[in-house]
Amino acid sequence: MSETTGTFVVTHAESDSAVVRDVETAQVHTLASNPGLEVHDVLEATVAPDPPLEVTWQLVDIEDRRAIELVDSDLEPTQHAKELAADAEVGDLIQEERAGTGEIHIFCVPSDDVDAAAADVLEDDETIARAARLEAVRVEVRRAADEGVLSVRYLPD
Repeated sequence: MSETTGTFVVTHAESDSAVVRDVETAQVHTLASNPGLEVHDVLEATVAPDPPLEVTWQLVDIEDRRAIELVDSDLEPTQHAKELAADAEVGDLIQEERAGTGEIHIFCVPSDDVDAAAADVLEDDETIARAARLEAVRVEVRRAADEGVLSVRYLPD
């Protein structure tokens, strides 16, 4: 095994160890120590096998560390998001790049499932990993229950 450099999400953190997952390859690395990491931290870092047994990993270098803010917004999706969803079927996902950086994901769900769908997005570790890949620092979930529209906005700083 050798050093690995990439973008990692902290999936578990205890006082004496942590687990990070590479957002591109999904490779999981258990760290032999925890240098103050918290769950959902995003790291641009290098990890290497921890000697002598090399069954755990150590952080060799942290180039950048940021937190992803998850926001359950009381705002409705934008008019544009609703228009995109108007022609979609229940179960469809529409992805659109934002002007500049980031992305908006629009889900069409049954009206009575919008709140549950929003909770699923906010609790899903993949939401954080996707935000890390998109270089977002804020994920904002908006919903229009009466229309069955859920929008997930991956926003830059």
